[in-house]
Amino acid sequence: MSILNKAAALYVTLFRNTPLLMIFIFMAVAMPKLGYTFKVVEGIEIGGWEVSAFFFRSCLALTLYTSAFVCEAMRSGVNAVPLGQAEAGRAVGLTFIQSMRHVVLPQALRAVIPPLTSVQVALLKNTSVAAVFGMAEAVATMRILTNRNSDETIPIFLAFAVGYIILVEVVSLTSYAIERKVRVAR
Repeated sequence: MSILNKAAALYVTLFRNTPLLMIFIFMAVAMPKLGYTFKVVEGIEIGGWEVSAFFFRSCLALTLYTSAFVCEAMRSGVNAVPLGQAEAGRAVGLTFIQSMRHVVLPQALRAVIPPLTSVQVALLKNTSVAAVFGMAEAVATMRILTNRNSDETIPIFLAFAVGYIILVEVVSLTSYAIERKVRVAR
């Protein structure tokens, strides 16, 4: 168990303290040189859209980066549950797993909704980093539109900014609704 704890701590520390842009650069430049090209995914078609190897590497970069923050949010949720709750579960005869499943985790999940929302909002905004590497996400699409319509740069920029604001608000309002639904009366 100690080895897993240290491995998890190393992973979280490494990815939380590394800028996302460096992870993208590593995925774009170093991974192919190390022999990890992910060409296997290039034949896959989803909804008429063909997956590229770099799209897969972009998703991998975002997943590795964001997972470290999700890990910390979950850890903070478990730490928010008073120790006496777990001890009470053990006192009534629950095993460690049962105590975690029936006593600690339900309370911890309620506590992690706000920090997980922040992580999801950050992930939503971090997808724009993929535009630097030519992925056709919102910022890259905005760049193409502004290059084609240079006299309408400001309205295009404002439209995309409003789009991001709407997406962030949808995530925030959904989180707020979930938080209200699972709130415990005090």
